[in-house]
Amino acid sequence: MIQNASTQDAHSVTPSKLWNDLANKVLEGYRLTENDGLSILQCPDDEILELLAAAFRVRRKYFGKTVQLYFLMNAKSGLCPEDCSYCSQSKDATSEIPKYNILSRDKLLDGARVASERGSKTYCIVISARGPTEREMNAVETIVPEIKQTYDLKICACLGLLDAQQAERLKDCGVDRVNHNLNTSQDFYSEICSTHTHEDRIQTLEHVRDAGLEMCSGGIIGMGEEDLDVVRLALELRELAVDSIPLNFLIPIEGTALPPSEKLTPRYCLKALALYRLANPRCELRIAGGRELHLGSMQCLGLYAANSIFVGDYLTTEGQPPDADYKMIEEMGFEVTRHEEIVT
Repeated sequence: MIQNASTQDAHSVTPSKLWNDLANKVLEGYRLTENDGLSILQCPDDEILELLAAAFRVRRKYFGKTVQLYFLMNAKSGLCPEDCSYCSQSKDATSEIPKYNILSRDKLLDGARVASERGSKTYCIVISARGPTEREMNAVETIVPEIKQTYDLKICACLGLLDAQQAERLKDCGVDRVNHNLNTSQDFYSEICSTHTHEDRIQTLEHVRDAGLEMCSGGIIGMGEEDLDVVRLALELRELAVDSIPLNFLIPIEGTALPPSEKLTPRYCLKALALYRLANPRCELRIAGGRELHLGSMQCLGLYAANSIFVGDYLTTEGQPPDADYKMIEEMGFEVTRHEEIVT
């Protein structure tokens, strides 16, 4: 277990050495333990800069100073039969949100145009559902080849629970990856949803992997979970060898069941990002929903751990203007890339 510098003899170790040594170990192939993860999340705020410096060493090794942009299209809003307590689109939510069935071909294609114009690497097509209907599958199968023929974009589909055949169909039509977030640890999952299980989500990811699609899966922090749940999710995603991790910080939306979290200070969010980078060194790590709200003026520091962000709005909440994202990236000395440039 890593001990924070404040708990050790000040003459024997400093925060800089402590976290730098951990970065060295990770770069040499060390795999974080639960105790390591808890030490990261619970480190003193005064050590944040040293912790981020360590995370940046790992990020720089595999992704340089590049930032990959994602554009999200809420292709079907509301009307979901699931009861996920964090979601404004769930059957139990009373949130005032747009509700519509899957968008037309023209609207989906226009979304791809916007994604391309904003410098995005990936266009994310998302529907609210337990799983896709045949009509929704057909719509995705029809539009994806047209998008890929027209724009230099990767396609990520987030369609809910999938069976093996549906995953194969997505692969065949040109989808590059599927997003299906685990959201939290196995132990805590029943606290946020009762209409499906953590294992259901794992099974979908297994179908995605077996079909030869890239796996995108992450979580939401701030739902009432313990630090150990945050750590266990990071390690579970490592064991699954997912390709991309979107890390969300709960946005408390009126009409949903979850209250605001006092845990989500900017410092805690930065520690979580550092944890997920050090636990998943080669994985694309994306600061997702809630970064504007919970990181605020410290958003730029998150890029020392993460190498990806969404540009534009989220599903039912607004992001900051794209120009603010471009300015942040430029002022950090980073550069937007549409292609993976991983250093091995």
